[in-house]
Amino acid sequence: MTWFASHPLGVLLVPLVVAAMLGAFGRWLRPAAPWIALLGPAAALVTGAGALMAGESRVVVGSVPWIAVGDRVLAVGYRVDSLSALMLVVLGVVASCVVVFSVGYMRGERGWSRYFALISLFCASMAGLVIASGLVELFIGWELVGVCSFLLIGFWYDKPAAADAARKAFLTTRVGDAGLLLAMALIWTKTGSMSIDGLGRAAATLPPAVVTAAALLLFLGAAGKSAQFPLHIWLPDAMEGPTPVSALIHAATMVAAGVYLVARTWPLFAASPVAQGVVLVVGVFTALAAATAALAQTDIKRVLAYSTISQLGFMFAALGAGNWRAAIFHLVTHAAFKALLFLAAGSVIHGAGTQDLRQMGGLVRRMPATAVAWMAGGLALAGVPPLAGFFSKDAVIAAVMHRSPLAAWTLILASLLTAMYVARSTQLAFFGDSRDVYAAHESPLSMTLPLGVLAGLACALGFTATALLGALGATGGESISAAIVVPAVLAAFTGLATGWFVWAREPGAENAFPSWLERAWGAARNGYGFDAAVVRATVQPLMTLATLTYAFTDRIVIDGTAEGVSKGAGGIAEWLRELQNGDVHWYGAMTAAGVVVLLTVVVWLTRGA
Repeated sequence: MTWFASHPLGVLLVPLVVAAMLGAFGRWLRPAAPWIALLGPAAALVTGAGALMAGESRVVVGSVPWIAVGDRVLAVGYRVDSLSALMLVVLGVVASCVVVFSVGYMRGERGWSRYFALISLFCASMAGLVIASGLVELFIGWELVGVCSFLLIGFWYDKPAAADAARKAFLTTRVGDAGLLLAMALIWTKTGSMSIDGLGRAAATLPPAVVTAAALLLFLGAAGKSAQFPLHIWLPDAMEGPTPVSALIHAATMVAAGVYLVARTWPLFAASPVAQGVVLVVGVFTALAAATAALAQTDIKRVLAYSTISQLGFMFAALGAGNWRAAIFHLVTHAAFKALLFLAAGSVIHGAGTQDLRQMGGLVRRMPATAVAWMAGGLALAGVPPLAGFFSKDAVIAAVMHRSPLAAWTLILASLLTAMYVARSTQLAFFGDSRDVYAAHESPLSMTLPLGVLAGLACALGFTATALLGALGATGGESISAAIVVPAVLAAFTGLATGWFVWAREPGAENAFPSWLERAWGAARNGYGFDAAVVRATVQPLMTLATLTYAFTDRIVIDGTAEGVSKGAGGIAEWLRELQNGDVHWYGAMTAAGVVVLLTVVVWLTRGA
């Protein structure tokens, strides 16, 4: 492990070679494709674990000059410290579980080798993002994980909904990426460096307005990748991709890249109270709004998609409160229990043949292993002690309470709603009478084994809080007071009890709601119409502009010019053709007229000679 930690480029090279092999020779390597694809996550896990074992003080760096611009030199390289090592461990564990789970889930699918090649390419891209020593290398990895997300969401490219979702994710995240690119340009212009290490020194010397602008642009990039309001709209539709992809990319790693970006560039945010305030407000609002939307969903994967958006909001709230370590702690625990929930949902879809909660029921009797795994992840998500989510979510709330009690109580409300949608989805899927899944069956060992691993982590990770925060440089820290723990736990149990008993009596309980609540419920199910508003505000005007531009520039200017020249030449040719009528007298008259014209021209030109 020590050798791997000292040579971290292996986390890039191994999965890249695997992706190239599976892409080029997938037809012949098909039976072994998933086991070869495990090499990439294994390299990330071993490298990250080795770096963590080496201790907080051990930092492995390396760089080479790339481009010289005048007296400025742009270098590219790698940096493995405790933060990047922890992210590599998360990537390695979750990706390994996803690859093994996919053996059963994706069996018989067309594009088997392509699927595992893309998973390997994603691992290489995410590892490159994590170990980047500068913003240029980070941006390259950032864009590559976006490309991999596009390709994996649209894996079933012949399915229109999947193709549309892939395009939507790609285009929406490009908005955030533009912010990241502008931040890089601003930092390069003002400092002449792209080194992440230099951001601390830059933040102390740059004007406050420049620091705030750079931090807000970086946050725009983070909000796009991590699906924060208003750039959250791509993530629910991304559930059109294979469920293991949702577990890997859209729950545990890629969507957490925005949180990692802010933590990695923290000196800029630490020097800008304005930027921190914006991050806090956006995070808290997203956490609450997405939790209400998750409560109303009927698709089990969309429940988890909105839940992911909400939990990422918790992480950004901690960042906005000035405690990036609490945000990373919640990122780690969330990676375990949300990947577990997505894979459990995939097991349900595989075994029951549906992802509509209204068609499930009674699955605990037919899929007991999946049910236990789901409940472990759900209770961790709800923040029930002593599971992992209890420790990390309360750490986030405690951090926010120091900055803004109102924001902290809003997060406690979001926690109550989280527990409600956990209880609702659990009741609808696994308990009560079976509604339309009488032939449901338990998933094979290749799918239940990863569930067991992640369930263990979801239960135990909270007890590593001291070691984990210590690895990130926390010195002692404050214990979470009973004033925070008691309301948070009460909110969790109140939400669980409410969700359980409301939907235990009647699976379609929302159909009996009062009219005003039914309208609110429908609005939440539709994401409050934000998608439609974005279409009206951006897509439709742009389509109208494109149509007008096409009608004027292409049809009138370009086509009109080309067609006008053609018609003009044709008209001249037609006139000249009529002159060739075979009449000798006419030819003689024309010749004489031509001679007269030529003589006139000659006389006119030589009149002054």
